[in-house]
Amino acid sequence: MSLALYKKKRSFNKTPEPEGGKKSKSKSLKFVVQKHDATNLHYDFRLEMEGVLKSWAVPKGPSMNPEDKRLAMMVEDHPYDYRNFEGTIPAGNYGAGTVMVWDEGVYDAMEHEDEPVKTQEKILLGELKKGDVKIVLHGEKLKGAFALVKMKGRGENAWLLIKKKDSESSKTDVTKKDRSVKTKRTLHQIAEAEGGEVKKRTPVKKRNSQPVLLNEQDPAPVKKKSLKTKS
Repeated sequence: MSLALYKKKRSFNKTPEPEGGKKSKSKSLKFVVQKHDATNLHYDFRLEMEGVLKSWAVPKGPSMNPEDKRLAMMVEDHPYDYRNFEGTIPAGNYGAGTVMVWDEGVYDAMEHEDEPVKTQEKILLGELKKGDVKIVLHGEKLKGAFALVKMKGRGENAWLLIKKKDSESSKTDVTKKDRSVKTKRTLHQIAEAEGGEVKKRTPVKKRNSQPVLLNEQDPAPVKKKSLKTKS
């Protein structure tokens, strides 16, 4: 898959993000969730397919509660080696802010766990095209069955990330586990160590409202009248 859009948005002499090129040598498909303290705090959910990371920005982060339907905005493909990136994107660059490897692991196509990786990729790409991706995650924080479902009438890139009901389901807020699975650091510790801005955020009160469309790398709500426009 093409990384042209990813590369177009970045100046690699100014950002420590990987330019791409490394390929997977694993016999399993990898996933990563990166907590990204950009203009708006969000989580980047990434699934390996065909040598790249299919990526969604999830403003509220993933949930282990099947009752939660988390808005997930599909963004450009990222290189496979981006799954190891943890650090600070300097101010003035696309997606400027601190990035943490919040969770990582391997995953399978649901109900096809015993199939070869190439077969699973083919199934997953077919589901991606149809807008209904069913996966099983084997991470440190995220475990069990999940679905990514494309939303109708909410813009071209709007999806929902939903936990399936299984033995791993829980009403406990998994985002409270706020340290990197790679370095055990918090976002503030990563920012302080790498010269990034340590941001103070005011907790947002929960409101009963319908999901709104978000921008790509720096998710921020836009007005309802823009919901049918492309992002």
